Amino acid sequence: MTDGGVSGAARRRLERSGIATARRIVVKVGSSSISGANVGQIAPLVDALASAHGRGAEVVLVSSGAIATGMPYLQLDERPTDLATQQAAASVGQNLLIFRYQDSLDRYDIIAGQVLLTAGDLENASPRSNAQRAMERLLGLRILPIVNENDTVATHEIRFGDNDRLAALVATLVKADLLVLLSDVDALYTRPPHLPGAERIDHVAVGDTLPDVEFGSSLSGVGTGGAGTKVSAARIAQDAGTAVLVTSTALVAEALRGDAIGTWFEPAEPAVGGRTAGHELS
Repeated sequence: MTDGGVSGAARRRLERSGIATARRIVVKVGSSSISGANVGQIAPLVDALASAHGRGAEVVLVSSGAIATGMPYLQLDERPTDLATQQAAASVGQNLLIFRYQDSLDRYDIIAGQVLLTAGDLENASPRSNAQRAMERLLGLRILPIVNENDTVATHEIRFGDNDRLAALVATLVKADLLVLLSDVDALYTRPPHLPGAERIDHVAVGDTLPDVEFGSSLSGVGTGGAGTKVSAARIAQDAGTAVLVTSTALVAEALRGDAIGTWFEPAEPAVGGRTAGHELS
């Protein structure tokens, strides 16, 4: 196992200028970015992940898209609303999604490991400990874990709600230095970016409640997230000492290179032992 972001004493507070030196990174990508007409974005996403992996970083991908990927094979034109059909679409789509990622990762001789979680897995001590141990071992073996919600068995009552939150909890679980939340928009804005007067938010300090910001919801029709869910997720990771960058999937290479793009959530100062009060997930 490498020393990236693991031991509390060695963990550092990542500055934006140090993105390219982040040692443990969690990247989350949404359904609309890698399914349907955008399935071609998987290859450049993998290129960026492989570049970070190649410089020695430990990389975890949290990927939505199982239901969206499975929909065409169930002859569905829109995301199903009933749980059973969502589970069926996820069962078909998860297999295809992982195949597409591994097929692309083969170009770099990187092996993916599939990790499917439910909210209960991270809320209860025993399964949470098991998940943490498995993730640490995968990273130590230089495997690239691909995490998704286990939609085939999850119920409405125990769902994460969106994979932005899942990504934040995974980043906290593995004590990541950096969480990158990708979507179709290049940054957070003071209001939905298609509206007049929308201004890009460059930096969010710890404790900034963004009182004057108006958030929209996902417009893709295949995902469940939006700007509000990204802010909520970013706060979970930020408060636990993980830096967060919110930007678009199309800019993932620039994001992991450290270019001045997206919206940066500065991390809280990590507490002794790598934990911050209220977020002891490990």
